[in-house]
Amino acid sequence: MTKILVVEDEPDIALALRLVLERAGYEFVSAADGRSGLRLVHEQRPDLLVLDIALPVMDGWTVLERVRDLAEIPVLLLSAHGQESDKVRGLRAGADDYLTKPFTNNELLARVEALLRRARQGGGPRDDWHDTFDDGVVRIDPVTRRVEVADREGSREVSLTNIEFRLLQTLTRHAGAVLSASQLLARAWDDPTGVAPERVKFAVLRLRRKLGWESESSPIRAVRGIGYRYVRGK
Repeated sequence: MTKILVVEDEPDIALALRLVLERAGYEFVSAADGRSGLRLVHEQRPDLLVLDIALPVMDGWTVLERVRDLAEIPVLLLSAHGQESDKVRGLRAGADDYLTKPFTNNELLARVEALLRRARQGGGPRDDWHDTFDDGVVRIDPVTRRVEVADREGSREVSLTNIEFRLLQTLTRHAGAVLSASQLLARAWDDPTGVAPERVKFAVLRLRRKLGWESESSPIRAVRGIGYRYVRGK
């Protein structure tokens, strides 16, 4: 049974989430503070983390940061505030989606199902993308999901999340072509709403940082007003 960990300190909201998720067939695990929630991430190994931002003991931002250092678990942030700055901060920190309270049961379930589906799809490469990509700058083995990037000392292996791997693979397999945020959402994500193109921007920033491509010479180029493209190595 798919296990969902909810870290929420408001008992009424936690109970409502339990009823909705258990009725939908999910195993429900909960914690009322950030530190307990982080411990349960390690102990329970949930398939999805629903994380409130305003938590006692350890806030949601800190929990998210520590989870992202250790795991690829999908994270859905909950917040009573709908400010754009909070959404941007959450996506930049590695959250997969952001839901503002109050929300409907249907919206919650739709986002949960999309995140779980996306995580399952990340378990293997697309059937037509089995060949290794190697342009002398980056080497991607879709079978082993091993990524190596060239540096001054030769090459180094880089650990990517499922979304980062799919994003890099999508860009390299369409090298030279400009892909819009919507196209990248459709290929690297499974976004049923299509309302969060800003997540592409922050995912690209994180991907560049991991690969050591933060300078303007990065093979992943932004095309103003359109999207992104990958420029193959010579």
